[in-house]
Amino acid sequence: MQGNGFEHICTMNKRKSNVQSLPKPSKICRTEDTTHVQDEDDFDEDGGLHQEHSFSTSSAGDIGVIESITLKNFMSHHLLGPFQFGPNVNFIVGNNGSGKSAILTALIVGLGGKATTTNRGASLKSFVKYGESSAEVTVKLRNRGSDAYKGDTYGDCISIEQRITSDGCRTCKIKNKPGHIVSTKKEELTAILDHFNIQVDNPVSILNQEMSKQFLHSKSEADKYKFFMKATLLEQMKRDYIHIKQTKAVTRDQVERQEECLKDLRQLFLQKKEKYESLSALENMKQTLEDLKKKMAWCLVREKEWQVQQLKEEIDKEQNDRAFEEKLLLCQRKVTLAEKKLRDIQQKLERVKEEEERLAEESRKIKEEVKLKSKAQKSQEVVYFRAENKLKQLEKEQCLFQERIHKISNSNGGRNRESEHAQRIKKISALRNQLEKLETEYIELNQEIKEKQQALFKGREEYDKLSMEEKNIQVSLETKLKRKNQLTASRSNRLRRFGDRMPELLESIDKAYAQGRFIKKPVGPIGACISLKDPSLAVAVESCLRSFMKTFCCDNYKDERVLQELMSPHFPRGCRPQIMVCPFTDCVYNVQSRGVHHPEFPSVLDILIINNPVITNCLIDMRSIECILIIRENAVARRLMQGGRPPRNCREVFTAEGDQVFTNRTYTPEREVIVKYLGGDPEAEIRLVQSEVENHQAQLSRFQLHLSSVKQDIQSMEEKLRSVFIACKRNQESINQVKASITELENIEESQTEDISSLEEEAQENEQKIELERKNVKEAQSELEKHNKVLMEIDRKHQDMKNKREQLTDETEQLKEEQVKAAAECSKLEQSLKILEKKLKAHQDNIQAMRAELGLKKEEKEDIEAKAREICPIPQRPDRSAESIDTEIIRLRQKISSQESSHGNQEQVIREYAEAHGNYKNKSGQVRDLKRFIDRLDNIMTDRQARYKTLRRSLSVRCKLYFNNFLIKLHCCGSMMFDHNNETLSISVKPPGQEKDNINDMRSLSGGERSFSTVCFILSLWEITESPFRCLDEFDVYMDMHNRRISLDLLLELSERQHLRQFIFITPQTTSSLPKSPHIKIHQLQDPERESEEALQSTQ
Repeated sequence: MQGNGFEHICTMNKRKSNVQSLPKPSKICRTEDTTHVQDEDDFDEDGGLHQEHSFSTSSAGDIGVIESITLKNFMSHHLLGPFQFGPNVNFIVGNNGSGKSAILTALIVGLGGKATTTNRGASLKSFVKYGESSAEVTVKLRNRGSDAYKGDTYGDCISIEQRITSDGCRTCKIKNKPGHIVSTKKEELTAILDHFNIQVDNPVSILNQEMSKQFLHSKSEADKYKFFMKATLLEQMKRDYIHIKQTKAVTRDQVERQEECLKDLRQLFLQKKEKYESLSALENMKQTLEDLKKKMAWCLVREKEWQVQQLKEEIDKEQNDRAFEEKLLLCQRKVTLAEKKLRDIQQKLERVKEEEERLAEESRKIKEEVKLKSKAQKSQEVVYFRAENKLKQLEKEQCLFQERIHKISNSNGGRNRESEHAQRIKKISALRNQLEKLETEYIELNQEIKEKQQALFKGREEYDKLSMEEKNIQVSLETKLKRKNQLTASRSNRLRRFGDRMPELLESIDKAYAQGRFIKKPVGPIGACISLKDPSLAVAVESCLRSFMKTFCCDNYKDERVLQELMSPHFPRGCRPQIMVCPFTDCVYNVQSRGVHHPEFPSVLDILIINNPVITNCLIDMRSIECILIIRENAVARRLMQGGRPPRNCREVFTAEGDQVFTNRTYTPEREVIVKYLGGDPEAEIRLVQSEVENHQAQLSRFQLHLSSVKQDIQSMEEKLRSVFIACKRNQESINQVKASITELENIEESQTEDISSLEEEAQENEQKIELERKNVKEAQSELEKHNKVLMEIDRKHQDMKNKREQLTDETEQLKEEQVKAAAECSKLEQSLKILEKKLKAHQDNIQAMRAELGLKKEEKEDIEAKAREICPIPQRPDRSAESIDTEIIRLRQKISSQESSHGNQEQVIREYAEAHGNYKNKSGQVRDLKRFIDRLDNIMTDRQARYKTLRRSLSVRCKLYFNNFLIKLHCCGSMMFDHNNETLSISVKPPGQEKDNINDMRSLSGGERSFSTVCFILSLWEITESPFRCLDEFDVYMDMHNRRISLDLLLELSERQHLRQFIFITPQTTSSLPKSPHIKIHQLQDPERESEEALQSTQ
C-alpha cells in the first residue's frame, strides 16, 4: 500500500525523460528548497535589478539556442531558409505575406508543438502547401559545453526534422551533427526540450500575434492571471500539488479499510493462539503407533524373504526341465536333413536347367547354321542349274551349227536355196502373226492384273476397317464385362465399384488408424462420400468429377506417405487412386461471393449431398464445383455460355449427356458416357449392362462372319491374281520364244552366204565351250552334293539336340515334383520347428520372467529392509502376523484421528497459528508504515504550500517592479495588482499627462501604447523566467515611432544584460534605426510571387 502511495505521488511530474545525469539549469517550477524570496528591497529606485540567472555562464548560450531553421512546402511557401540565427539578437523583417509568421509557426511545429498552439490552424495538414503531398521543417539547436545533451552521441548540434503529410501525419527524425539519424521517437524529443528548458507552449518563450492580440484585447482579469501563472509555470506546480492531495486522500481511505481488516486478523490470530496452547496429550498413543510401525516393517521384510525363497525353488525346477530342448534338437536334425535333400534336388534342377540352357544355345546356333547352310546350298543349287542351263544352250547351239554345216554341204544349187528361202519367209510371217496375237494377249493380261490388284486393295482396306471395328467392339465388350463383374461384386459391397480391392484398402486404413499411424484418418474415396439430389444428372456430375471419384484426402504429407504404403499391396503402381493433401476443417468454405448463382440452373455444389466438409472443401479447391453449372439440354448450355454474356463466376457447364461447354469451345465425348459410380439401383444397372453385353456379342458375331467372308473373297482374289500372273509369265516366255525363232530364221537367211569353213571353226569353239561348261556342271554338282551332305548332317544334329532337350524336359518335370514334395516336407518341419522354438522361447521367457521377478522381489526386499532400517535400525523378530499388526495400527490411527478431529491436527494447528501470526504482524506493519507516510506527506505538503506561496509572492512582486520600471521609460505610470485568492490580475496604465485621472483601464490607451504596455509586461515576465531563446512576433505593430524606439531600446538593453540568451523579434517595419552591433543579426525577407515564393536572407 505504501508503494501505491508513492507511485501516485510520482505522477505529478508530467514530463520525464531518461536524460543523462548532468548538471541541469534549475527551473522555477522545480524550485524547492533553494528558492529565495525577494521583496521590494531587492530593487533600487532606478529600477536596477539584481539578476539571478539559473544558467551558469559556461552553459548559457551553449545549449538550446536555435542555430538555423528551414521550411519546405510549408503554408504558402515553397522554400524558406535556411535561416542562420545569431546567438543573441535576431530581427526578422518583411512585409505581410513574406513568411515572418510562417517561420515562428514552423519553429513551434518543428519542436513538436501542436497545431492549436500556433493559433494558425486546427490540424497539421493545414500547414502543407496547397498542391503538395508533404511539408518539411528542420530546426537545428546548439549543443555545446559541459551541459550538452548526450554530447558523445549528438555532437555540437542537434537537428530536428519534422515531416508533415497532407493527411495530417507527422514523422520526426533527430540527427546528430554529421547528419546521421539517432532517434525517431517523441520521447527523445521531449527529453531534449526538458534538458534545454524549452517550453514550446509557453507564451513567454514564443509569443505569436494571436496570443498577443488576445492579451491586448482581453477584458478578463482572470485570463491575465492565467497568462502569468502559465508563463511562470506556477500553474503546473499547482496542478501537481492538487494531484498529490488527491493521492493522499485515496491513501488515507485505503488505510482506514486496512485498519478494519486488521481487526479481523487480530481476532483470528487470538483464536489460533488459543487452539495452539490447548494441544498436549497424544504422545503416548503416537509412540505406541511408532513401535507397531517398526514391527510391521520387519514383518514385511520376513514375508518378502519367504517369497524370494519360493521363487528361487521354482526357477531351479524350471531350469532342470530339458524336454523342450531335446525335442527342438531332434526337429532341427530332421529339418537339416530335409533341407539337404531339397538343396540336392535344387542343385540337380539347376544343373539340368544349365544343361537345358546350354542345349538351347547350341540349338539356336545350329538353327542359325542350318539357315546359313541352307542359304549356301540354295546358292550352289542356283549355280548348278545356271551351269546346266548354259550347257544345254551351248549344246543346242552346237546342233544348230551342225545342221547349218550339213545343209550347206548338201545344198545342190540355187533352186534349193530359193525354195528354202520361200519356206523361211513363210515361217517368219506365220511367227509374226503368232507374235502379234501373243502381244495382244499380254496387254489384256496386264490390264486384268491391274483390275484384280485394285479389287484386292479395296478388299484388304475393307478387311482392315472391319478388323479395327471388331477390335473396338471387343474392347467395349471387355469393358462392359468388367463393369458387369464390378456391379455384381457391388451387390454385397458398393465400394467395389471403385476397384476390386477398395474394401480391403479401407480395412487397412481403419486398422492403421487404430494403430496410431495416422495423425488424422484419410477420407475417401470421394465418390463413396457423395450422393445426388437428382439421380438423372449422374452423367453430368460424373463427367465433371470423373478424375476425382477414386481420390482420397489426407490432412498432411506424413499421412499421405502412410496411405501410399497401404495402397501398394492392393493397387499396382500407375493404377493407384489419387491422393490430395489439404488441411482438414470442420466447416465448409464460405463461397457465397465467388460461386455462381443462376435462377434456373443449379451448380454442381448445389446438387451434391456431402456430409463431410473435408470432401466439400477438397472439391471446391481442386475442381471449383461452386463455379460449374449443370444444364440438361446441350443447346441451352451453348446458348447460355456462348450466345452472350455468361453468368457471373461461371467457368464451365456440363450437360446431361456429358458435354463440357466453355465460353469459346465445346467438348463432346467420343462414345456414350456410362454412369459407373453414382448409379442408384445396381440390379437395374446390371440388367442394362447385360443387355449391352448381349448387343455387343451379337455385333461381334456379325462382324466376325463378315470378316470371314471378306477374308475368303481376298484369298479367292489372290488365287486368281496369282493364276493371271502365271499366265502372263507364260505368255511372256512364248513371246520370247517366237521372237527368238524369228531372229534365228532371219539369221539363217543372212548367213546363207557364209563360208562353211567359218561355221566349222565356230562349231569347234562352241565344242570347247561345251567341254568347259561340262566341267563346271560336274564341279557345281559335286559342290551341291557336299552342301546337301552338310545340311543333312546338321539336320541330324538338330534332331539329336531336340531329343536331348525333350529328355531334359522330362527330367526337369520329375525333379520339380520331387522339389515340391521336399519343399512341402521342409515347410512342415519348419512349422514344427517354429512351434517348438516358440515353446522353448516361452519356457525360457518364463524362466527369464521369473528371474526378473526374483530380481524385483530382491529389490523390493532390500527396499523394504532399507525402509525398515530407517524406521528401526535394530532388526526385530515379530511374534505376530502382518495382518494382526496392521489391524492394531488401523485401530490406533482411528483413535488418534478421532482425538485430533476434536483438537485438530498438531502440525496444521501450528502452521495455521504461524500463518495467522505472520499475517497480523505484516498487516499491522503496513498500516503503521502508511500512517507514518501520510503524516510525513502532510508535513512535506504544508512546507511545500508555504514555499509555493512565497515563490508566487516573490515572482508577482518582481514582475510588478519590472513592469513599473519599464513604464517609466514611456513616462507613464501604472500598477499591477495580483489577487491570488481570487486568481485575478489587474493592470492599470495612465498615459503621460493623465496621472491624476481616475481612468486606469488599458482600453483608454492608444494601440501603440497598449502594444508598448504588452511589451513591458512580456519583458517583466522574461526577467523572472528562464528559456534559452525568446520569440516575439510583431511587437511594434500598433506603436508609433516614439514608442517603437523606446521598446527597441528596452529590448536591446535586456538582450545586452542577457547576452547569453537568444532573442528573435519579428517586425514588418524597418530596422534602419538599429545600432550596428555584432550581437544583432537582421534577416530581411523579400516579397516573392505567391506560387514560387522563396526566402532570401541577408546578414548584417
